[in-house]
Amino acid sequence: MTSSHSRSFLKTIGPGLIWAGASVGVSHLVQSTRAGANFGFELVWIVLLANFLKYPFFEFAPRYAASTGESLVHGYSRMGRGVLILFLALTLSTMFTIQSAVTMVTVGLIGNLFPEVFPPVIWTLILLSVCLLILLIGRYKTLDNLMKLVILVLTLSTIVSVIAAFSKGFHPNPEFASSFEWKNVGHIAFLLALAGWMPSAVDVSVWHSMWTVAKIKQTGYRPKLKESLLDFNIGYIGTAILSLGFLSLGALVMYGSGEEFAQSGVGFASQLVNLYTSSIGKWAYYFIAIAALATMFSTTLTVLDAYPRVLKPTTELLLKNQESANSRRITFIWFSVLITGTLIIIFLFTGKMKSLIDFATTLSFITAPVIGYLNLRVVLGKNMPETDKPKLWLKVLSWVGLAVLSGFAVYFLFWKF
Repeated sequence: MTSSHSRSFLKTIGPGLIWAGASVGVSHLVQSTRAGANFGFELVWIVLLANFLKYPFFEFAPRYAASTGESLVHGYSRMGRGVLILFLALTLSTMFTIQSAVTMVTVGLIGNLFPEVFPPVIWTLILLSVCLLILLIGRYKTLDNLMKLVILVLTLSTIVSVIAAFSKGFHPNPEFASSFEWKNVGHIAFLLALAGWMPSAVDVSVWHSMWTVAKIKQTGYRPKLKESLLDFNIGYIGTAILSLGFLSLGALVMYGSGEEFAQSGVGFASQLVNLYTSSIGKWAYYFIAIAALATMFSTTLTVLDAYPRVLKPTTELLLKNQESANSRRITFIWFSVLITGTLIIIFLFTGKMKSLIDFATTLSFITAPVIGYLNLRVVLGKNMPETDKPKLWLKVLSWVGLAVLSGFAVYFLFWKF
């Protein structure tokens, strides 16, 4: 890579890592780890399949943003007002549970590091206030820089822990080791919850397109499609590898031990950190605890940034009003709505972290085919340059993914109701 190419890539890299920061949170630290702890390595194929089938729907975000210079929200608006209203409805149906889930896990990690300092409700208020302050002051640049450091620290600590755990061997106690059963209602429900946010909710693709546009505005550099996709692929492949790392930790340390993850955030956080320290030693307790907290803090910050960022243009396009003063007012309104709804849900689900996460991830799984289909329609639209439209294999994979995700969603709804 020449020096000019290196400089242009450095101007491009960022949105893919922010996407990774949003993804490597609940889906990895909680759901992947639970998959390994409950079923050993049996669900590795589900993790790989979910990453594979959802790939096109996430890839379409940087593809569209880099090719057109606009976000997927604007792409949806080109398909008609009804599509934009549908996207708004889907966003409103999932945003409170998603923000609540990531916030509750983060608060659990804070409570684990600082026990008996404040109750969870106070930590929640402090956490959301700090995140809001960072976003209002630093906006995209702070988020961009923070993600690069957090992802690096978590990746290195996870790799070291997994290698150490593998060196000790896989010796589950047959008395406590359980297998996945397709006829077991609880097992099927967990499978869908695992796949719902693996590697992330499909909604996050829209956020990625917004961050790509923000990066272009920040640097003044319009990346080539290849550069934007390289940034995305680094983040996507990295999150897939990390999901297998967390599953492995759960399998190697907890599977067949007779121990189950706690429902409370603090209890779960303590068990999560112990997965690492049991592999690499007690000396690493605070290092791992801080790395896990930094990861979930970045996820909470990213999600809090994303929803108002996405809902602002959605609202403006629906109201046909894009005056700068009104834009700031709309952003503040959505911040207020999101934080208020999050606090209400956390209050209702206090002490029931796993239940909230399963509900949030399952809801994301059900809405995934709809967002996925909209993304496919957008990148095949008239305003996309023909040379930048997805190749045949990517379109075929999209339709296969839509068929599989839709089939599972229908099956779940039929089974549930």
